[in-house]
Amino acid sequence: MPLHTFYYHAFGLNIHSELEIPPLMESKCTSIPDVTIKRGEVSITGLDKPKKSTPFFQTCKDQLWLNVPDIARFLVRDGNSIVVEAYPGSDEQSIRLYLLGSCIGTILHQRKTLVMHGNAVRFGDQCVIFAGHSGAGKSTLAAAFHKRGHEILADDVCAIDAEGRVAPGLPQLKLWQDAARKLEIDTGELERIRLQVEKYTFPLSESVSEHLPVAAIYILSSHNRDEFEIQQIKGMQKFNPLKNNTYRMGILEGLGLKTEHLGLCSKLAGRIDLARIIRPNDGFKLQQLLELIEADLQEKGIVAA
Repeated sequence: MPLHTFYYHAFGLNIHSELEIPPLMESKCTSIPDVTIKRGEVSITGLDKPKKSTPFFQTCKDQLWLNVPDIARFLVRDGNSIVVEAYPGSDEQSIRLYLLGSCIGTILHQRKTLVMHGNAVRFGDQCVIFAGHSGAGKSTLAAAFHKRGHEILADDVCAIDAEGRVAPGLPQLKLWQDAARKLEIDTGELERIRLQVEKYTFPLSESVSEHLPVAAIYILSSHNRDEFEIQQIKGMQKFNPLKNNTYRMGILEGLGLKTEHLGLCSKLAGRIDLARIIRPNDGFKLQQLLELIEADLQEKGIVAA
């Protein structure tokens, strides 16, 4: 008996899936897909000839093998195929988390897209990306701008095409319990991203349909001092911050795409404003951070004064 197929659209891709993936936008397009997601057998031991091998993933040209103990094994190939083999007793929420993170991120890499680890927020006809390591406050900041009326293009995985435009990603934000509390968001009705952690999926009531050009990127970090600091990054100094904030850089290295990736970083560096924002470790001081960013965007002419 054939499995039911779900039709979705995200990151500029038509996706046909045997797994139901509620965060994705449903699509009426049933023609030839850009990406297929199927249930099937995935090797327990990994790839035949991996270029890079760790206990949890292996890569070679155009292939990723990902093993998440007690959740699932995934095989991602050629920028168009994901095969999933779940471990007995695993929950669908956890499978979706890795499917929409590392697996889709790898698909985008394989399709020669620059994938940034950040959140994209709409400002007029452009967007601004807030990048940084996990826990830097990207989603909290995006949610705060959303509460001020700004639309969200992407959460965590930002797909940037060759023209420097971000493709709309998932219509949701992932928020830790303490971040939701700061934003006065009730998590009582929200679904956890995994049953084991206090991080929640906050669905967005509206979604952006068009690709928007990146006007600026802010790299978020923190220090032990009380004041905020903003450092404008110019010229060739832009290159390393973009490279270092690439999504799943460790996976990318073994896919045979290093040359293409460096070219995409260089091209984007020539198009955008880039700055590093360093905030105090002690307390998030969200209001001050928002005001600092808005003032900088006004100075850059990205938003009206």
